[in-house]
Amino acid sequence: MDPKLLDILVCPLCKSPLVYQKAVQELICRADRLAFKIVDDIPVMLVDEARRLTPEEAEKIQ
Repeated sequence: MDPKLLDILVCPLCKSPLVYQKAVQELICRADRLAFKIVDDIPVMLVDEARRLTPEEAEKIQ
């Protein structure tokens, strides 16, 4: 994932910064508890395509 792209990407729903989870190739929005997948180095920033985080997952995000 390009670091410059990571610096400018925000959650499409609330505009909060995202946390990059390299191991699972996801961008996480802590505020909305959403995980946006990354496919072939391209983030899929569609709310309808995002995965909802469980409360336990959300707590573990740094």
